[in-house]
Amino acid sequence: MSQNGSAKSATSAAVSLGRGLDLKSPVLLASGTISYAEEISTLCDLSKIGGVVTKAISLEPRTGNTPQRIAETPSGMINAIGLANVGLERFIAEKVPFLRHLDTAVIVNIAGRSIDDYCEVVSRLDDVEGLNGYEINLSCPNVKGECMIMGVSREATFEIVSELRKITSRHLMIKLTPNVTSISSIALAAEEAGADSVSLINTVVGMAINYKTRRPLLKNITGGLSGPAIKPIALAKVWEVYNSVKIPIVGMGGIAGFEDAMEFLLAGSRAIQIGTMNFVYPDIGEKVAKAIEEYFSAPGTTPIKEYSGSLIVG
Repeated sequence: MSQNGSAKSATSAAVSLGRGLDLKSPVLLASGTISYAEEISTLCDLSKIGGVVTKAISLEPRTGNTPQRIAETPSGMINAIGLANVGLERFIAEKVPFLRHLDTAVIVNIAGRSIDDYCEVVSRLDDVEGLNGYEINLSCPNVKGECMIMGVSREATFEIVSELRKITSRHLMIKLTPNVTSISSIALAAEEAGADSVSLINTVVGMAINYKTRRPLLKNITGGLSGPAIKPIALAKVWEVYNSVKIPIVGMGGIAGFEDAMEFLLAGSRAIQIGTMNFVYPDIGEKVAKAIEEYFSAPGTTPIKEYSGSLIVG
């Protein structure tokens, strides 16, 4: 394991996602909300959380969509950033040197225009030290075509995960979209193809309008809705997938504090990701991780491994 590894000293909140991805805390910071982690490191003690998920990286640099590409909505935000990023070469040269010295797990989010793109990025990153795994973004709702096409197809999901599994022995986490008829079917395809875990949910397709100008707030017209507004949807999708697959689930979607995180664990998540709330409270990951650790450290508390998925129904 790289020095990022994060189960150097086991805690009552430590979890394992399999294939060497052991986390000191179930709290991860979500892709797209912390850039490449260096920016948030002065505001949040990253050594106190389970890991970071980088901004999506593509083979070539991307400028993203034309502004306006982000807007606030009731209990959330809507964005159409369009996967803007520095590209693979600059990521390796400029971002990895900081990431490899973090005392927490580093997961690289990867996006692409084709299966070949995904395979090329993973193949080149596999020779780079200091990374613990990949989150494969098959579900971005604000990029026309591309990854979204694969994320809504069971067959395409199976094909891309199968090809990536041949390339890497690192942890493969597949990020799922809620914008499908059956998210559990897509999750099963990922599991059958060799995924080590699935993360869900990505943003929900949404739209915001200014009635005075009679124009959409986003230049892209639609975008991805995130924040507390989508939490009930996310919990339902996590529960659905938990009852369909055996691999670990990383839950996300509207987590704004300790209680939200605990709800996701009960619904079946092994770990969780905090996204939009990083913009509001940059140290929220550290605070939620501390609260979870204190909860599971209390005498007589159900161990976190048993707590995950222990929702009482019926």
